[in-house]
Amino acid sequence: MDTEIELKFLLSDNEVPLIPGLIMQFAKTVVNKPAKNLQNAYFDTPSRELRALDIGLRTRCCDEECEQTIKLAGEVVGGLHQRPEYNLPLDSGRPNLLAFDVGIWPHGMQVDVINENLFPIFSTNFIRRTWLIETEQGSKIEVVLDKGEIVAQGQVEAISELEIELVEGQRNDLFLLADHLINLSGMRLGLYSKAARGYRLADNNPLKPNKFIGFVPLEHGTTQEQAFIATINYCIQFVQKHEQCYFDKPSLKTLKRVIDGITLIRHSFRLFSAIVDKSSTEHLRSELKWLLSELEWVENAIHLKTYTSKRHAYYKKISNAPELAQVIDDLKEVQPTATDIEDLFHCARYNRLILSLTRWLLDKGWRQNWDQTALNGAQMPLSDVARELFDRDWQELHDLLPEGKVLTKADYLHLRARLENTLLNGNCLGELYDKEARQEFRTPWIDIVYGIYELDTLSYLMQLCQGQESESLEDIQVWLEKKADFLVDAMEQSRSVSFKSFPYWR
Repeated sequence: MDTEIELKFLLSDNEVPLIPGLIMQFAKTVVNKPAKNLQNAYFDTPSRELRALDIGLRTRCCDEECEQTIKLAGEVVGGLHQRPEYNLPLDSGRPNLLAFDVGIWPHGMQVDVINENLFPIFSTNFIRRTWLIETEQGSKIEVVLDKGEIVAQGQVEAISELEIELVEGQRNDLFLLADHLINLSGMRLGLYSKAARGYRLADNNPLKPNKFIGFVPLEHGTTQEQAFIATINYCIQFVQKHEQCYFDKPSLKTLKRVIDGITLIRHSFRLFSAIVDKSSTEHLRSELKWLLSELEWVENAIHLKTYTSKRHAYYKKISNAPELAQVIDDLKEVQPTATDIEDLFHCARYNRLILSLTRWLLDKGWRQNWDQTALNGAQMPLSDVARELFDRDWQELHDLLPEGKVLTKADYLHLRARLENTLLNGNCLGELYDKEARQEFRTPWIDIVYGIYELDTLSYLMQLCQGQESESLEDIQVWLEKKADFLVDAMEQSRSVSFKSFPYWR
């Protein structure tokens, strides 16, 4: 068995000729292996039983020699892929699971039944160029460049990937090489394997953005440190997923999910401050702040798109006010283009941030300044931490939003950040509790936060109207004020309902 420890990059055609030179600059010695034409077929059952177990089964033929490969469920930490891999020679084009050691399979897997029902799902065919390099520190790293295509159900998707795998030596050298490579402007870290892409193509199941940030998957008995690790890993993959979604189909809502993932990483540094010393995250926080600043225009852009949608209640009003419509059009003109965003995701600074988060997570960088208090906190059961935190949040909400007090538009706008942070605490720790009870409790608060987003939208539109000498815009401002009043009334009703809900963590 081999366990792959590799980083995967996606690159454009323009970067391919530059790879050999970059490798030569970095390595102490380089062995350039002959290029190979690899013909691969991936197998599964009609009900995708192997896929459900996160097992990949592949046959590969090159120069009339064939092998079969099993890749078992592994771990993806940021951009780093680690999966157990087993290879056996193959005499025919059909794989045979029974040839592998019985001890590798997950408990309860019906190997015989699955083996009888295997058939090819998709194929990947590519030219592979390989370099084996040795670093100054003595580590050996295999660099693999694949150019070709995935074929499934008559559909074709291009492959243009670079993988670097640690063969022997220090993981640090793998990251140093990655840091050297990402200076190329057309390269970015890749999250998805060829197999994952092939299944999506075969099943006509394109990658889709999440509607919400979701909840960090946690298990009962989790410690505070384990929960922190799970949170950061979840967030890195969430960001990378939506980065890929944007390349597949650019949209402002997809960019908002990238923002959500970055925001949750920053939030988790504060949430787990008992074990994560501020000094250990200083550089990361600075870079996360930079990335959010690059995307700070997105929310206003979503507002502007909302105003000009024919399906929205504002459309008729705005279309009857050409001065306001012109202001909105002018603002939309100066927004970054899809090409600008793709350049951001390709830039060295962005990819270096993802690499830094990955390495910090693997190296457990938050432990560098631990004292006995932090060590004890890391081992605390998460359930104890979560209950104390949620009780404190609940009391603060009662203090900020006391029953009987009538809140204004300004009050709600002022509360936005505090309410968002409370909900993010639930995103990080809420998976410990019953889903239905959690959803029932959170729904009114989510309604209130969405109401605040809408108030922000109305306030932004009012700002655009101000300073314009136009009777039609004055009429729109009055109309917007009334809309805001109706919205506040609805939020007040949600607040009344929310305080009657039983806390799901108790």
